[in-house]
Amino acid sequence: MDWDDVRSFLAIARMRTLSGAARSLGVRQSTMSRRLEALEARAGARLLQRTPTGYELTALGEAVLGNAERMEAEAIAVERMVQGRDVELSGVVRVTTVDVIASRFMPAVIARLQARYPGITVDVMSERRSLSLSRREADLAIRMVPFEGRELVARRMATAGSAIYASTDYIARHGRDLSAPGHVMLTVLEDQGHMPEVKWLTQCLPHARVAMRCNSFEALAGAAMAGLGVTVLPCYLGDWMGRMERLHSEGSPRREIWLGVHPDLRHMPRIRAVIEALEAEFAAQAGFLAPRD
Repeated sequence: MDWDDVRSFLAIARMRTLSGAARSLGVRQSTMSRRLEALEARAGARLLQRTPTGYELTALGEAVLGNAERMEAEAIAVERMVQGRDVELSGVVRVTTVDVIASRFMPAVIARLQARYPGITVDVMSERRSLSLSRREADLAIRMVPFEGRELVARRMATAGSAIYASTDYIARHGRDLSAPGHVMLTVLEDQGHMPEVKWLTQCLPHARVAMRCNSFEALAGAAMAGLGVTVLPCYLGDWMGRMERLHSEGSPRREIWLGVHPDLRHMPRIRAVIEALEAEFAAQAGFLAPRD
């Protein structure tokens, strides 16, 4: 098995579908299918078994998984070492974050960056899955929770507040008293109900009926702006949107925003340039980020 075989094997084992594996490696699904066939032909044995719920490791696949992951770790370490000495202020920097940060902050960050370093391209990846910096799935990560472990360099960028919002049209129809009956709630899907903001929203609207559930705060913000109901949003999104008013923020949960980078890449000029643009933009947006009651 060569390195391409190992990468393909690990991608399918992790994503469990050819389409997901293809996206993670930046290739077509048909290409990934051919790679899998070629991999097993060269290996002379089946490492992955297709099931109704996705690809599963065979017994042999389980046996070689650890070796494949060690090969990957060594290859990535070599890549980081080489790239860490890249002195060009050009090239691609991959940033992974949540959709709200991607839409609310990243355009201004990239505008700052392009004004000084037009040769740098930023790939912004907003996925529910946390992409791995150690496996080089991304170069920088902006997350709403602290990073675990000690293999990354992380710093807290800001503390963000949240509040309950509704459109001016909705408030005209239903009023501002959240304890009154007749309110309509826009909230997250049930598997995200553990989030502190969501629990707080439910406590503040004891009599509200739920009209919409969604796994995206961007979509909830759009629905609230259209007058469909009341929802909880980060202040840096809700205060920024037109035709929206803050109804309540006292006692709302706070969220820390963290930036992480692998230590081998932190001093690479183009990555340093993106970090500096991020720091400048978060500082400029302090008024929207700071929790306010």
